[in-house]
Amino acid sequence: MARYVGPKCRMCRREGVKLYLKGKRCESDKCPLNNKSQAPGQHGTSRKALSEYGKQLREKQKAKRLYGVMEKQFRNYINDALRAKGVSGDILMQRLESRFDNLVYRSGFAVSRAQARQNIRRGLFMVNGKKVNIPSMQIKIGDIIKPVDFEKISLREGFIMPDWLEANVKEKYVKYLRLPTEEDLQEKIDIQSIIEFYSR
Repeated sequence: MARYVGPKCRMCRREGVKLYLKGKRCESDKCPLNNKSQAPGQHGTSRKALSEYGKQLREKQKAKRLYGVMEKQFRNYINDALRAKGVSGDILMQRLESRFDNLVYRSGFAVSRAQARQNIRRGLFMVNGKKVNIPSMQIKIGDIIKPVDFEKISLREGFIMPDWLEANVKEKYVKYLRLPTEEDLQEKIDIQSIIEFYSR
C-alpha cells in the first residue's frame, strides 16, 4: 500500500498550519513551523494570493494529510459522501472521524494518528472485545475501543476528550456515543471547499 515516508514537518510547512503529525514535537519549540514560516522548496519563500481553485486544493490537501489518507482512498470517501443522502460535507467529515485510527487518536491512546495506525497494525487494540488490525475500519455508534495491553501504548497528555466519545476510566475503554458534527471538529477545515473541489 502506498504511503508518504518523507518528513512530516514539511507537510505542515506546506499548508502553513500545524497538523500535529508528530505529537509532542509539534507543541514544542523544536517545531520547524515556528522558525520556518515559508513553504518548503526552492520557491517557497513567498506565498502568493491563492485563486479559488488554489484555496480548495489546499483545503483538500490539508484534510488528506491530517487524516493520513492517500488520494484514491480520499476520493472514495468523497464519492460515498456525494452518493449518500444528506449534507455531503457532514457525511465526509463523519466518515473521516469514524476511522479506527482517528478514534484511537481522539481517545488519547496515541500521541498522533500515525502512531495510532502503527499500534493498530501491531494488534494492540480491540473493538467490541475482538482484536482489529485495520486502521481504516469504520467504527459504528455504540462500538467500544479498548487497548489489549495498556502498558504497551503511549497515552496522550493534556488532550480534551470530544463530547461524542465516552471514556470509562475503571474499565479502560472508550465508547463511540454519536456522530460528530462540524462544530465538534478540533481542526479548522473548510469541508465545503473540499466538496466543491471534487464537484467541478
